[in-house]
Amino acid sequence: MDSKLNFYLLRSIFVGALGGLLFGFDTAVIAGTTHSITVVFRLSPAQLGLTVSIALWGTVLGSMFSGILGERLGGRDSLRILATCYLISALGCAVAWNWPVLLLFRFVGGLGIGGSSVIGPVYIAEVAPADWRGRLVGCFQINIVVGILLAYLSNYLIGLQATGLNNWRWDFGVAALPSLLFLIMLAGTPHSARWLCAKNRNSEARQVLATLGSVSPESELAEMASSVHSNHSANADGLFQSRYRKPIVLAVLIAMFNQLAGINALLYYLNDIFAMAGFDRLSGNLQAVAVGASNLVATFIALSLIDRLGRKKLLLIGSAGMVICLAGVASIFYTHQHQGWLLFLIVADVGFFALSQGAVIWVYLSEIFPNRVRAKGQSLGSSVHWVMNALVSAAFPLLAARSAAYPFMFFTCMVALQFIVVLLVFPETKGISLELMQTRLGIAD
Repeated sequence: MDSKLNFYLLRSIFVGALGGLLFGFDTAVIAGTTHSITVVFRLSPAQLGLTVSIALWGTVLGSMFSGILGERLGGRDSLRILATCYLISALGCAVAWNWPVLLLFRFVGGLGIGGSSVIGPVYIAEVAPADWRGRLVGCFQINIVVGILLAYLSNYLIGLQATGLNNWRWDFGVAALPSLLFLIMLAGTPHSARWLCAKNRNSEARQVLATLGSVSPESELAEMASSVHSNHSANADGLFQSRYRKPIVLAVLIAMFNQLAGINALLYYLNDIFAMAGFDRLSGNLQAVAVGASNLVATFIALSLIDRLGRKKLLLIGSAGMVICLAGVASIFYTHQHQGWLLFLIVADVGFFALSQGAVIWVYLSEIFPNRVRAKGQSLGSSVHWVMNALVSAAFPLLAARSAAYPFMFFTCMVALQFIVVLLVFPETKGISLELMQTRLGIAD
């Protein structure tokens, strides 16, 4: 896309990426609540595991159906529905009067997370200029890690107050404010020109292109129309066809390895991991803030490099660093020595993840599928990501109960395998237009 970065474009990117902040906050906030809700609702270990994972199954469902939602309603209107899910979840969890009600509202929040993990990056990719796309889609990842950091900081600050076992209500409830802001700001956000073109609303698409800073909206609209309508004429709207085999394989692989690296299990059980090493709960909350800060700094570094070094090189660099860090954590728990190194290794591991997989996954998924099935392809990748997240997060406490070292040994092996797969299989996608990408992957009409 031949465009300049003007106010309207940047505002649209910011609003689309704001869903990422709520995504990150809702993902990480549970780490500070596990002790309180266990006591208040008298939860068994299995019930606590369900409380943590129920949002993830909502996320799976949200990511599965959000592709269809995005194609029918467009990114903007779909994000309005997801913002409402976030708001309802925050308020519902804060006032939950029993355990089943808490489960229900965490499930609703999961729908918002799953949906925004698909719709947010797709919306940004469709409005962003090609030479800025990696960095602008990366804004979604920035907001995810900002949300994670804010969740840990919020948990720590609330933990300092004399609210006792009611801390968890405040932990969940504060997310209502950014959820409401997200919903309000969507009122002035346009549909993407690509979606309007696909719906034969060409005059509106042309106006959006001009408003967002396109230098030649007519030629861009013609290119979009040619791509979108040739795709439809080929009757290839279904995702699971042999011609899409390569992007499907790439999407499944990057989504699986993203979770087999153990990042979300680590974030959900961060306080428990520090507790296993002998740190108290308040100290664990404070160290979680350090982990969140590392995540944020590394994400900014990644976004400054993603359109220079490319997606593949970042994945390889991050994988190498994570292997060393995860092996170190496994060694600490296996030998029960050098616990003082735990914070450093976890901070470094999260940093390497943010530098590579964390920044790359949503960009990569938004780039490898052709226009007509991009939302469905993003939905597939996101669904695999969240299913693996739920499975790994559910397995973590069971494996850690046998030995705290075992989960980290497994994660080390998976990241080492990822390095090999990325090196041999993954193509580079930087600087290539979305229309040209399908030619590079052998699926052009």
